[in-house]
Amino acid sequence: MTSPSFKELLDFYRHLSPSTLPQLARFYDSEACFKDPFNEVQGLAAIEKIFQHMFAALEQPRFKIIRALANDPEGHTSAFVTWVFEFSRAGQDFAIRGVTEFDFNPQGQITRHRDYWDAAEELYAKLPLLGWPVRWLAKQLSSVK
Repeated sequence: MTSPSFKELLDFYRHLSPSTLPQLARFYDSEACFKDPFNEVQGLAAIEKIFQHMFAALEQPRFKIIRALANDPEGHTSAFVTWVFEFSRAGQDFAIRGVTEFDFNPQGQITRHRDYWDAAEELYAKLPLLGWPVRWLAKQLSSVK
């Protein structure tokens, strides 16, 4: 198996679906670490489980890649990708903006995947029961009135 290119990784995420999940092994080291606001796991099986849960719990989840920067696209050292994650749940549409930081091994596989996004602003503030208190608290803590 040849090393995956950075472009292939981005295309994988653009077309991520339950049927493409078996391809995770091509892009992730077997002991890769994954962290986002809700999960922190290690190992390919645990990472795959997160994506399986995403497809089971959400309607039409999809990633739109906005910008991708790699410090050495050929050497696969590290990269940052900005994205919008769109999905529906219980008839409500959501769009979460975030950034992923990737670290790669010499074979071009991901060893560390860290997602950064603001769960309060991007998710909690948009929920019916939590939204008002989260928005109120954010306004109280803001220096801009």
